[in-house]
Amino acid sequence: MSVRLYVGNLPKEVIDREQLQAMFGEMGEGITTKVIKDRKTGKCRGFAFVTVTTDEMADQFIEKYNGQPFMESPIKIEKALPRSKAKGKEEGEAKEGAPQSEGNATPSAPTKKRSNKKRDRPGTSDRSSSSGDRDAVQPDPRWASELSKLKEMLAAQTTNT
Repeated sequence: MSVRLYVGNLPKEVIDREQLQAMFGEMGEGITTKVIKDRKTGKCRGFAFVTVTTDEMADQFIEKYNGQPFMESPIKIEKALPRSKAKGKEEGEAKEGAPQSEGNATPSAPTKKRSNKKRDRPGTSDRSSSSGDRDAVQPDPRWASELSKLKEMLAAQTTNT
């Protein structure tokens, strides 16, 4: 079973796969490398993946090469996370298999899609909607009292002029 390793902190320059392969040549046969490049410029995006044949070899590889300089930058090597299906172009190769730090381990909240209806635009309202106040935006309860005071002050100001 092959093990995929993440190689980070690579310089954002033009790097050939052979350059990286040459650095890891001492480990023997069965090592493949893939440098992740920017499609437009062809320069390295700062990381690559190395595939080794066994788990023991992966541990030896990490121990030997983690922190070693490559083109004047100390590289960071970790076991890559399993690939996940990318939903969009934004989650492409950069997220694919890249390790996450412990601070990013919390799941993200689902995002709410906004529709292009009139009521979603600021300054416009759709009074013909039958949904009434169910869709009305409610103020944050922590600031509701302050908001009501401001509304009263505004109402008093407009009636005085």
